[in-house]
Amino acid sequence: MRRRAFIRGVAGAVALPFAARAQHRPVPVIGFLNGGSPEGYARMAAAFRQGLSESGITEGQDATIDYAWAKGQFDLLPALVADLIRRKVAVIAATSTPGAIAAKAATTTLPIVFTTSGDPVKLGLVTNLSRPSGNVTGATQLNVEVAPKRLELLHELIPTATAAAFLVNRTNPTAESQTKGMQATARVLGLQLHIVHASAERDLDAAFASLIRLQASGLVISSADPFFTNRTKQLAALALRHAVPAIYQYPEFATAGGLVSYGGSITDTYRLAGIYVARILKGEKPGELPVQQATKIELIINLKTAKTLGLTVPLPLLGRADEVIE
Repeated sequence: MRRRAFIRGVAGAVALPFAARAQHRPVPVIGFLNGGSPEGYARMAAAFRQGLSESGITEGQDATIDYAWAKGQFDLLPALVADLIRRKVAVIAATSTPGAIAAKAATTTLPIVFTTSGDPVKLGLVTNLSRPSGNVTGATQLNVEVAPKRLELLHELIPTATAAAFLVNRTNPTAESQTKGMQATARVLGLQLHIVHASAERDLDAAFASLIRLQASGLVISSADPFFTNRTKQLAALALRHAVPAIYQYPEFATAGGLVSYGGSITDTYRLAGIYVARILKGEKPGELPVQQATKIELIINLKTAKTLGLTVPLPLLGRADEVIE
């Protein structure tokens, strides 16, 4: 009996290190790359973690997240990507269009899951939406493509307008395509469109002040830009201070006092990206995961701001709104 007990004890002692090693297997690290800041993207980051959780990945237990924020300085993105690669992350969640482009340029082997407001094929992120191939896939809400609709909504609110302005960050990779789309829509509507630029904090006051000189009846703020997303409340405050009807893509703009927000649901896009990252961590290949598109479009109208600006919102437009703030 003592000999059998001794053998069982030796077997247990031998097995223990293997069990301990299995229990202490390294937890994979997700590199979360974004062109904005934690403050401006808190809601989106939470949606990303929700997607992970829905797919059975618990942060801190099944994976950890290493956040890399460019805080609007897009020239920092290549170095941030290189640092994530050096740290041997298992997958890069390249959220925001500038971050996605930087990650795509940095590696052809490390799995990348992007979020973008633009067309992933036109941006060069993938060659095919249904079968991306390679190491890249992701989700889009196509906010760049619906951007001209914001100018149409502005014209519907102010049908007598003859001129409008488009605020764009010229350092954004989608700036040129957005501007061309807006100019084409302006021609159809018979509007003169003034292009106003802002790429740094110091540019914003001057950009809004110029609207009076340009005699612009309203303002559309460009999509897919972490610089503007980080300053949603500031943009709403500037629009109110300068008494300019303005429209932007995210709900926070309207709830902060902006006139209208209209665009695809960015939180749904980040949630979908979280689901894809989880699937890749479980062994699936990004090239075999089709690019997903968030289909929910949200229209929010701040009726209180409309009254402050002396605008009457047409009843058909109010009827189409997902939310009306009074």
